[in-house]
Amino acid sequence: MKKILAAALVMTLMVTFSLVQAADTLNGAGATFPYPVYSAWAYEYNKITGVKLNYQSIGSGGGQRQITDRTVDFGASDDPLMPEQLQKDRLLQFPAVIGGVVPVVNIAGIKDGQLKLDSESLSRIFLGEIKLWDDAAIIKLNPGIKLPHREITVVYRSDGSGTTAIYTNYLSEVSAAWKSKVGAGKAVKYPVGIGAKGNEGVANYVKRTANSIGYVEFAYAKQNKLVYTQLKNKAGQFITPSFKTFENAAETADFNPTKDFFVWLTNAPGKNAWPIAGATFILLAKEKTGSNKKVAMFFAWAFKNGDAKAKELVYIPLPKSLKAKVEQYWKANGIN
Repeated sequence: MKKILAAALVMTLMVTFSLVQAADTLNGAGATFPYPVYSAWAYEYNKITGVKLNYQSIGSGGGQRQITDRTVDFGASDDPLMPEQLQKDRLLQFPAVIGGVVPVVNIAGIKDGQLKLDSESLSRIFLGEIKLWDDAAIIKLNPGIKLPHREITVVYRSDGSGTTAIYTNYLSEVSAAWKSKVGAGKAVKYPVGIGAKGNEGVANYVKRTANSIGYVEFAYAKQNKLVYTQLKNKAGQFITPSFKTFENAAETADFNPTKDFFVWLTNAPGKNAWPIAGATFILLAKEKTGSNKKVAMFFAWAFKNGDAKAKELVYIPLPKSLKAKVEQYWKANGIN
């Protein structure tokens, strides 16, 4: 009898320990765009609370699928879902942080922000119409810069990606040819180039491939010491990606909680706005009130304590007024 009781006690302790472990871990999956800042926040949050964040950086498409299938506590997506889709899948959505997508190149002798591109040249490169770096259209934008007579290698995201959604949404806004031939979305059929998985994959491929061009979230460009370009914005100014130019783009956005914060930040009208900015969003299952509260606790802590780290990694923290809207949105949906 004692052996049976002892075995039962051990089993009870094991079950209890498992439940505690489960309660102390938040499982999320999705966008690679915000992975650097989520990782940094998670590290600090774990030190303070003991709660772990297990985040799979698998792309926005994967994050949307996993939360729709209810296999994670939250999904993350740079491709905002429209209210109708959220209602269909019984999901909630709120922004977490803002950043920028940047074209990056690997051209001998070219330094950060030295190469200038406009919407026409960028879209024609990714359409395969501009094939060489010394094409007349690029030379015209860059007088005095010696560009090689070398074929351009285009690198794009092969996975379902919110970074791609932001990038192709921009190209569709600025190029009628791109919109009709390719369009916008998390995964599109690129006419030319080589696919790589994740922001990490694109960054690594561009880094090791001479005469290449790709697109990544700015934090990945900085971390991998990739050369980013200037880009002509809607106001006709050549802009370098930076904290200030991303912030300028975000200032024009209308984040409306009644529309589950659905908004795009591409091709913003500000004079100093970086034209390929975007918010990244968190997706929650409406009925998972218990785990939703724990997710909200993590992001409430990040909103209060994580701005400095976000800025260090060249992300734009949400403005105080928007953070307040998000917290009211949580309350209206029974989360806190």
